[in-house]
Amino acid sequence: MVDFYRPVHCILGLPFDALNAQQALRRLEEARAGGPRCFLSTPNLNFLVASQRDPAFRDSVCRSDLSVADGMPLVWLARLLGLPLPERVSGSGLFELLRRRSGLPWDVFFFGGQPDAGRLACEALGGQPSSMRAAGHLCPGFGSVEQMSPPEWIERINASGAHLVVVSLGSAKGQAWISRNLDQLHAPVISHLGAVVNFVAGTVARAPRWMQRTGLEWLWRVKEEPQLWQRYARDGLALLRLLATRVAPPVMLQQLQAPPEQAYRQARVTRPRTTDKACASLQGAWRDDNLLPVRQA
Repeated sequence: MVDFYRPVHCILGLPFDALNAQQALRRLEEARAGGPRCFLSTPNLNFLVASQRDPAFRDSVCRSDLSVADGMPLVWLARLLGLPLPERVSGSGLFELLRRRSGLPWDVFFFGGQPDAGRLACEALGGQPSSMRAAGHLCPGFGSVEQMSPPEWIERINASGAHLVVVSLGSAKGQAWISRNLDQLHAPVISHLGAVVNFVAGTVARAPRWMQRTGLEWLWRVKEEPQLWQRYARDGLALLRLLATRVAPPVMLQQLQAPPEQAYRQARVTRPRTTDKACASLQGAWRDDNLLPVRQA
């Protein structure tokens, strides 16, 4: 069922949950404890740019049960638009919270990544005391989403008893793989966390915390993986275009044509009865602090 009370906001077509890292951690732990399963998406600037031209990619994020802003540019955009995203919540940060602070045991299956990365990540989990244990790994190589989804591989993941499936296939292909196989996978939490397998394996070092907090992690990533500079350059230029054409105009228009407070106070929703449809009619101006009647309707 759709959760109409989910604190979710939209930035340029993608949904983002207004949660901090600890709140997101609790949502994952609820899924692990037997609550509703969680397809976790962690959109960053690359997700945002790619989703502008790839509807299927955008829809995969819209389908997710939890979507957190994994990138300071997204937090800055939210602040510019007046949206209450409290902080950056990175996928690798959530993984470390689960690994170090979760009160529940987690069996993790790594799907994808460079050859040997999954094996090294499993060995690293087994060699350190934490709440996480290695459930298995599988490197599918290169191919289409269909070629990477044979029933025997899905059964292998399910038979491992994993509570968390970490997918690492590249953002678009990883999201597409999850969307295709979500209904067949049994793990309570599934997410594309592309760099996590390398961080756990120790083949790539994470940026210092001060760089993560100030939005400079991309400089560290380029140092660790020089081939990323082209992607970051393209995404940076795309962000400037989006700011000029999609963000600045509505922000300025909102400042010039902000509805009076009376329009918010008079906002109401009615539900006219019809024989074959459920309808809701909205009047007035709406924002987060007066949206409760819409959620109830």
